Amino acid sequence: MDLLHVAVTSLVSLAAMFLLTKLMGNKQVSQMNLFDYVIGITIGSIAAEMATELDTPENSLLAMAVYAVAAVCISLLTNKSLRVRQLMTGKPLILMDGGTLYRENLKIAKMDLSEFLMYCRIGGYFDLSQIQTALLEHNGTVTFLPVELQRPTTPADLSLQPDQTLLQTPVILDGEALPGNLQRVGKDMTWLMRQLQSRGYHTPEEVLLAMADGNRLTVFPMESKKKPADLTDK
Repeated sequence: MDLLHVAVTSLVSLAAMFLLTKLMGNKQVSQMNLFDYVIGITIGSIAAEMATELDTPENSLLAMAVYAVAAVCISLLTNKSLRVRQLMTGKPLILMDGGTLYRENLKIAKMDLSEFLMYCRIGGYFDLSQIQTALLEHNGTVTFLPVELQRPTTPADLSLQPDQTLLQTPVILDGEALPGNLQRVGKDMTWLMRQLQSRGYHTPEEVLLAMADGNRLTVFPMESKKKPADLTDK
């Protein structure tokens, strides 16, 4: 009976944690600030304890609800008050600007030079002279502003006027055509079949994924039985 109780309370705690997380809002780990992280691990710990709390699982549910409500209230306050926002989430920290590394700010960020250089490489900068400004954002990511001469060339620099890129919409997924998505992009099955036949396909079942972008269709065929080459082979 106890084992059944544990199984049931585990499912209840999982459902409660999911609902409370949806209430607090979806965030990727990289978007979480320190407060979000603390609330998340605390609710997770309470949910785990609730799974084995056979006598009073409602106490754990109440505690989880209190933490979730507190998180929502703090989120509302940070949206309304700049001071509360800076207190709870912090503000960007300048690590480098105009060729100067700010050692004190690196200390505040608990980041040594090796870590800073690693973030530069991850950002695609192997030469520090290409960086105008480096900022540590409140979610822990490091963002970079390149020097003007090192930034990528844009069509505006060349006085070009390229066509606007449109959002690609899947019209075939796993070999199944999606009429609803075709309708959203102003196309129909006749157009889709004509596009497929022009590429040598006879049915949507031969296509793993097809993405529509205006009058353009990008097609990825079903995987062949031939395995891709192993890049580790010598």
